[in-house]
Amino acid sequence: MSSIKVALAGAGAFGIKHLDAIANIDGVEVVSLVSRDLEKTRAVAAKYGIGHATTELGEALARSDVDAVILCTPTQMHAAQAKACLEAGKHVQVEIPLCDVLKDGEEVVALQEKTGLVAMCGHTRRFNPSHQYVRRRILAGEYHIQQMDVQTYFFRRSNLNALGEPRSWTDHLLWHHAAHTVDLFAYQTGGEIVQANAIQGPIHPELGIAMDMSIQLKSSTGAICTLSLSFNNDGPLGTFFRYIGDTATYIARYDDLVQSTAKAGEQPVDVSQVDVSVNGIELQDREFFAAIREGREPNASVAQVLPCYRVLDQLEKQLAAAP
Repeated sequence: MSSIKVALAGAGAFGIKHLDAIANIDGVEVVSLVSRDLEKTRAVAAKYGIGHATTELGEALARSDVDAVILCTPTQMHAAQAKACLEAGKHVQVEIPLCDVLKDGEEVVALQEKTGLVAMCGHTRRFNPSHQYVRRRILAGEYHIQQMDVQTYFFRRSNLNALGEPRSWTDHLLWHHAAHTVDLFAYQTGGEIVQANAIQGPIHPELGIAMDMSIQLKSSTGAICTLSLSFNNDGPLGTFFRYIGDTATYIARYDDLVQSTAKAGEQPVDVSQVDVSVNGIELQDREFFAAIREGREPNASVAQVLPCYRVLDQLEKQLAAAP
């Protein structure tokens, strides 16, 4: 395969992140852009030199020059669209989450196994240089996680995207934002999640979701994780991971990492040489395209991340049964 031809669905905030990332990757060309508003889609396509713009995913899937698809669409569409891509014979990377109903995610995994195509989910934390640095120490036997303390905080009392623009769908603390941490905790500890507990605050009267949530996890390795999530937090925004281990304490903020000590405070850790880029989204995309070229299972394949969604399903049922 000389050049991988890609269709990208979803020209919003995260779709733009992928377009910027792909611009840094040789041998990959975005040939079709799919999004809800045709005028805006055409404008983004023109900016990035993409020759085809449409509002219909099926139109892009019918193109013979499309080898792979990246889905940056609303959560509720992810599983159905991932299956549509596989059924059309296209490799697919679906942004996190894989699904918001466990059965749908299981169907995606089953279809991937049947087709043999590359199917990957955007669990970016596996690729951020900050988390890669910690993982390399773990794999070298130099570091063992005792606890992860994670804060996922946004200010989202109205239905706006990361660019502050109105959107047609509602985000979710459990199925989207918690998925990052649940998967990363299992991935970094190397164990299975054997205990999981969740509580949530009041349901927003208009958005229909909980705006605050707390989750506790325990790995089969003995490590524990405490995750606090909020859409009510008025800054700082983002997700912050504190790794408490036997030989060091690290704080990861997306692609950046510091080591925290009582004496010296926070000291930056150089992660510039961890991988070929310091951009987690770009590294995630590079893995997707490399797996296609090499005919192998990618890191964060849909099969690898499915256990995360089993835990989320368990937590959702627990929350539904709570008084």
